[in-house]
Amino acid sequence: MRFPARLLSASFVLCLSLPIAAQEPAAAPAPAKPDHVTAIKQSLGASMATLRDYEWIETTAVSMKGEEKSRTQAQCYYGVDGKVQKVPVGAAAAEKNPRGLRGKISENKKEDISDSVKEAVALVKQYVPPDPKLIDAAKAAGRLSLVPPDSQGNVKVVIKDYLKAGDSLTLGANAATDRIGGVTVATFTDKAKNGVGLNVIYGAFPDGTVFPAQIGLEVKEENLKIDIQNSGYKKRGT
Repeated sequence: MRFPARLLSASFVLCLSLPIAAQEPAAAPAPAKPDHVTAIKQSLGASMATLRDYEWIETTAVSMKGEEKSRTQAQCYYGVDGKVQKVPVGAAAAEKNPRGLRGKISENKKEDISDSVKEAVALVKQYVPPDPKLIDAAKAAGRLSLVPPDSQGNVKVVIKDYLKAGDSLTLGANAATDRIGGVTVATFTDKAKNGVGLNVIYGAFPDGTVFPAQIGLEVKEENLKIDIQNSGYKKRGT
């Protein structure tokens, strides 16, 4: 069937006059949100980097058998080597010790307490803050497990053999922000093999930077408790 030339011409003009729909480029896929372990590790690393520009006051209280034996303060900051530097604040009160045999016994007890405190504080330094490299190593070795969010929206990362065989470290974080809220550790001393419990509560700056605000350490076999509070954070030079 043949169409009149006039009709074909009109159809051709109509087709040319119709707008051609532009092809919109395909939307780029949204970047995948990192898993909780990775996000928590990244948040922790960012906070550790930020804290290098800060100084703060550390208050340490040592108790034996429920009796406070000492309370000290130090101004803390990160040195160029990346390690925390401490400058004592105030002077320790002079103690009068009994003379003779009782004095020697008292001094020996102080040395025992001092050794225990030194080892306990050394443990704190090894676990606080958690080391991102050790977290990676535990994940690669299958020693890490993730506990799903609870009713309050918090997740837990449980690491077995974190620093040495037989210990454990648990990170608690908000599932929405992956910001650390606390750390608990079950470990032991290397010398006496005494069990040590460590509990850390983290605070946060308005920008989301987290810091260990309160640290509690207990060695039950020695009736030893160490409570550390970090406060007065401010940028150095301000």
